[in-house]
Amino acid sequence: MKKQSTKTQTVRLIGGKWRGRKIAFPEIDDLRPTLGRTRETLFNWLRPEIEGTKCLDLCAGSGALGIEALSQGASEVILVESEPTIFSSLEKNVADLGEPSCQAIKANALNYLNGLNTPFDIIFLDPPYTQPDLLAACVRIIVQHRLATKYIYLESNKQQLIEEISHSNDLEINRKTSSGNTFSALVAHKALQQ
Repeated sequence: MKKQSTKTQTVRLIGGKWRGRKIAFPEIDDLRPTLGRTRETLFNWLRPEIEGTKCLDLCAGSGALGIEALSQGASEVILVESEPTIFSSLEKNVADLGEPSCQAIKANALNYLNGLNTPFDIIFLDPPYTQPDLLAACVRIIVQHRLATKYIYLESNKQQLIEEISHSNDLEINRKTSSGNTFSALVAHKALQQ
């Protein structure tokens, strides 16, 4: 079994009430928080609509997307992570915030989605790039059960994957961007865009 590093890294929040605050996370393979530039673009897109939203950060990792959403005006954020070491760090970050409207849940992403009864406004979906099937499976469940009332944020190292997943689930790509080998899109069900 490969020994994971005990080193930590940090990511800085870019806006809102906790702007500049650093979030620590363990240095683990496949854990790469969404780049600051990409997060800035995403939250520029969401700024007119983020206030008061209920958000889900699935495959949360460092929690940067969900915590950023809360910092910029979301009213409730759930962060879901299954990897034990990453979850411990995430749980500590949430505790440090002291925000009852932010909750970390240790769960498998697919199991969590299958157990949901009420939708979220925005779902952030950024699983490890080595798990493209997980991205596709999560989107399928989100769409089938109508679990996102506004947007789903998708991130991958393959633009074609995002386009294929969007097309096969009848999702409209509302906005998209790329930085290095990261491709991101804000998508919504076509029925919601009319």
